[in-house]
Amino acid sequence: MDLDAYLSRIGLADRPAPDLTGLAAVQRAHRRAIPFENLDIPLGRGISLDTDAVLAKLVTARRGGYCFEQNGLFLAALQALGFNARPLLARVWLFATDVPPKTHTLVLVTIEGVEWIADAGFGGSDVPPMRLRDGESSKSAGALHALSRDPEHGWMLLRSGERQYSFTEEPVYPADLAVANHWVATHPDSRFVQGRIVSIVGDDRLDTLSADGAEPAVYRAALAERFGIVLSESDVAALLA
Repeated sequence: MDLDAYLSRIGLADRPAPDLTGLAAVQRAHRRAIPFENLDIPLGRGISLDTDAVLAKLVTARRGGYCFEQNGLFLAALQALGFNARPLLARVWLFATDVPPKTHTLVLVTIEGVEWIADAGFGGSDVPPMRLRDGESSKSAGALHALSRDPEHGWMLLRSGERQYSFTEEPVYPADLAVANHWVATHPDSRFVQGRIVSIVGDDRLDTLSADGAEPAVYRAALAERFGIVLSESDVAALLA
């Protein structure tokens, strides 16, 4: 893990301490610097979870990624900073009509014996670090996030009263992440296979970019200017074809 390159990418000059203030600072900076995007999937390039590959893409090439890349990088950085952190898998309930598969990863961080969830890679909203406790709540960008025990699915995260995702604290291994990532990147029912998604969090907003009906030059310029994603003319033509 090239920690200095990562901190430079997210705009932090100093190494944060492995405490709650440091956790919040890293997550906030990460979310505002690295866009959420899936463009390598419609471009047919696939998604690697190898740490070197994620660093090369999200840090060196200044691209974005989706949750498995984002939170994989975030987790590696937290561990390099001295945090006690490990991955979790979650079921995303937004738009679900039945029990959804485990298609999201987040991070469980233990600080002085207290467990917190941290998430730098949920594309639909900015979820602040939250203490893992029934009834815990936090406001972010005008939305109220709340945690509650769920009798069937462990923990449920609500956003303004709507189910966002559920998760358990069971151990998650690299093979589990690889299988979930493969489904998300390749299954025809995955929204990341069906669409072209680009977004980034601001202090009080979520900016998104639609490819529907976009002119190639305008779309390419918007990718570069607002999201910092530089793609070739041929890549943009392929995305909009």
